[in-house]
Amino acid sequence: MNTRGKEPIRVFIVDDSALVRQVLTQLLEKHAHIRVIGMAADPLYAIDKLRKDWPDVLILDLEMPRMDGLTFLRQIMAERATPTIICSSLAEPGTALVEQALKAGAAGIFTKARLGLRKALEDIESELVSSVENAARRAAPRAPASKPVEEKKTASGATYGLKTPERIVTLGCSTGGTLALEFILKRLPDNCPGIVIVQHMPEKFTADFARRLNGLCQIEVREAKHLDRVHSGLALLAPGGLHMQLKRSGSHFLVEVLDGPAVNRHKPSVDVLFRSAARHAGSQALGIIMTGMGDDGARGLLAMREQGASTVAQDEATCVVFGMPKEAIRMGAAQHVEPLQRLPALICQFADAAGHE
Repeated sequence: MNTRGKEPIRVFIVDDSALVRQVLTQLLEKHAHIRVIGMAADPLYAIDKLRKDWPDVLILDLEMPRMDGLTFLRQIMAERATPTIICSSLAEPGTALVEQALKAGAAGIFTKARLGLRKALEDIESELVSSVENAARRAAPRAPASKPVEEKKTASGATYGLKTPERIVTLGCSTGGTLALEFILKRLPDNCPGIVIVQHMPEKFTADFARRLNGLCQIEVREAKHLDRVHSGLALLAPGGLHMQLKRSGSHFLVEVLDGPAVNRHKPSVDVLFRSAARHAGSQALGIIMTGMGDDGARGLLAMREQGASTVAQDEATCVVFGMPKEAIRMGAAQHVEPLQRLPALICQFADAAGHE
């Protein structure tokens, strides 16, 4: 599959192991739509090469001489945000280092075996190639993808016009979103409206991320399960590898956690969540699109606005990557453009306004 038209996906590898560089190159270049344009044994050597010929995707080790991979990742994201896949023996799910890499903007995480290295890398070839393809797509907005899961329902199923005392907040983000979410959720009181979140994140990492946030926040934060009820003081995070959409049930809201094709190249997709909020919550919802590459969520936010929801985009100055909010603003989906620092207060104001309706 060629994900960038006739042009191959251009990959650069930074790893101090010559064997890893060799094996990764062999595995990736078996696929005609991927080309390894360069490699380096350490970040300081890599940066000079990168500035001469910038890749579409970077594959990065964390444990290297002269500069560690995490520091280098932050430097890259500050200089020129580039989809970066971590491939490291230190990248164990649930570790602080992995959490820091995701905060810094890593697009994917693979744990590299210390023994039997060649066989271990060959075993993850399919997943690695898929991650490279997905990371390359995240680098720029694309044409509209297939309709999200909830659009299979008919318009007659819309229930948001019914009066409900509940209000709901929907958040969508990608690169840089983990740190932004932490900033927001830590500042919310335990009586804030129910919150549903899509953060682009690999499978197996969302549960750990939610547990970490839960330990930092006044509100409860956890990974969503199918048919969880949304209520005040609770934030539900879509599981990696599954879509999450909102559904009305009487006077309250539930989430449906479902498998299905990727939407806008993502699963979970922000558009799936936002479009379901447009359908089932309407003016009872607040939609906020935040830092991230690509355009996932922009059309869904527009649908929310068209159905009477309040809509906000994070401003460029406080985004790690101003891709998703920029597309939403361009489409006229965002009523307001606000810095990250203002978002917790806006959520609280949205809740307070419910009492004056």
